[in-house]
Formats: sequence, C-alpha cells, structure tokens
Amino acid sequence: MSTSTIPSVAPVQFMMKEQLRAEAAIEPDAVSTKPATKETQIIAIYGKGGIGKSFTLANLSYMMAQQGKKVLLIGCDPKSDTTSLLFGGKACPTIIETSSRKKLAGEAVQIGDVCFKRDGVYAMELGGPEVGRGCGGRGIIHGFELLEKLGFHEWGFDYVLLDFLGDVVCGGFGLPIARDMCQKVIVVASNDLQSLYVANNVCSAVEYFRKLGGNVGVAGMVINRDDGTGEAAAFADKVGIPVLSTIPANDDIRRKSASYEIIGRPDSAWGPMFAELAENVGKSTPRRPNPMTQDQLLGLFSADSVGRHVVLEPATQFDMCGKSEVKKETLEVVYDEV
Repeated sequence: MSTSTIPSVAPVQFMMKEQLRAEAAIEPDAVSTKPATKETQIIAIYGKGGIGKSFTLANLSYMMAQQGKKVLLIGCDPKSDTTSLLFGGKACPTIIETSSRKKLAGEAVQIGDVCFKRDGVYAMELGGPEVGRGCGGRGIIHGFELLEKLGFHEWGFDYVLLDFLGDVVCGGFGLPIARDMCQKVIVVASNDLQSLYVANNVCSAVEYFRKLGGNVGVAGMVINRDDGTGEAAAFADKVGIPVLSTIPANDDIRRKSASYEIIGRPDSAWGPMFAELAENVGKSTPRRPNPMTQDQLLGLFSADSVGRHVVLEPATQFDMCGKSEVKKETLEVVYDEV
C-alpha cells in the first residue's frame, strides 16, 4: 500500500482538540437558588458479605414503594446480587459492563440501559471488574461518576438506598462516608463475631471522617437472623446506635428468600415487620458512634467462643529452623585504642 493512501491522523487529532476546547469554553449553568421541592434521603447500608443486606434492602425498598414513596435501590457490591431478589432472581445489566459495551460501540449510556423498575421500586447495579482484573473499589468510583453524568443529583426520589460491602471500608467502598455522599449509614449484622467486627469497622470509619469534618452518621442497626443470644443488641447499645429492626432466624423467611420471594408486602405475614423498619429508617437520625476496641468487642462473647483464655507464646529460633540459634562473632574489624 502506498503512503498516499494512508489517512493522516493529524487532522483528526486537531479536530478533537478543537472540540475539547469548545466544550471547555462553555460556561456551566448557574447554581439554582430555588428552594428545594423534595429532600432525598440517601442511605448507605453496610454489612459483612452474606449477612443479608440484599434481602433486607429488597424487602425494605419494596415496602417503602407500597407506602407511596419513590425509592431507588443501587447495588454497590461487586457480586451484583442486590437486585436479584427484587427481580425474582433475574440479573440486570450492570453500569460498568454496560458502560464498557457502549463505549466500544461509540454510544452513550442511557438511563433505560441501566435502571429498571418493579412495582414502584427503581433499581440498578454498579457491578465490578472481572475476577483478577481491576479493583472493585475503583469500579464503584467509576460507577458513581457515570451516575453523576446521568443526572444523579437531579433525580427526585424520596429515598436512595446504597448497598455496600462492609468487609472493606476503604477506597470506593468508603466513598459515601468519605465524601459525604449520604446523610446516614445503617449497618446489618447478627449475633456473630465476624459480622459485628465489620459493623464496628464501619462505625470506626464514620468516626474517623467525622474527626476530619465529615457529616455522615450511623442511624442504626438491623439485626438479621436473630437467634436471641443478644450480642448484636449489646453491641448497638455499647456504640450508641439504635436497633431499627430485629429479623428472626426463621425457616419460612429463609425458604422464601432462597426462592427470590419478596416478603416485605403489606399483605404478607412479615409485612408489619418491614413496615415498622421502613418507618424507623425514615425517622432515624444520624449519630456519631463510639466504636469498640478489639478487646471490648471480644468481651461481648463468652471466653470459650472467642478463645480469650489462649495465652500468646513467643516462637523460638528452634521452632523455626529445627536447631538452636548459634551466636556468631562479628566480622567487624575493631582497632585497639592508641
């Protein structure tokens, strides 16, 4: 092929630069001075993976919609399972995968590509990178950047519920707390050490950013799969947050959740429980928590269950190498004093 038939990239690059300059020269719209017509409560829900956040939120959002509220549920867990229960087990396209596909096709993402609804509940999933490829936290940040382009701050919802993985409260997963993107945080836990450890980490993150001038507070805890032993309630009391609801460890709930059935219906046997939760969530106020130390957290459980009777025994060189340490003389040259 002759060089004369190869198109020059210089004109294309020049046109792109001119287009970017033109866009940069456009003055942004003036900030609106009109009074707010609706106050949206943006609530981030955190909890240990598998603790039941998605179950709680799917039923809570459904109940809120039946009470006449306009609700948006956003899944911010890389597992992308937040909306599965709401949509009867169906997986909706995630924002990240849709954005990548549209970008390759040279198309812009539209709200109908990523947001879906059922019985008055609007829902979407941020998604995450493929296994071993990229950072889940960075995916969260990218997802919210796209939401802002789609007009997130102009949407007129009564409630926006964000479902966040609580095991790691850093990077993108700590975004709502670090950047004051929500007014309040709710933690989901049960009567086990690991879920309360995660809940305590979330409280610690909130307290850390409050010291830096943040405004987000913890509005309360939902105790899921409650078996009556009381550790989660004791934790909530110690850190200074209310218990918004207690969902029992019940076979009927477990079976219906496993079959993707919504139980947060007004006509359901469990409807009153979620109606009360919806009311408590709406009225709850963000509080500054008092996180527990590791020893205080362990103190909520019996010594046998957490191993507090174990004594730390230092390892020796013989343990590591199978032989005793041999003291070797230094090879440093030492000169006699003159």
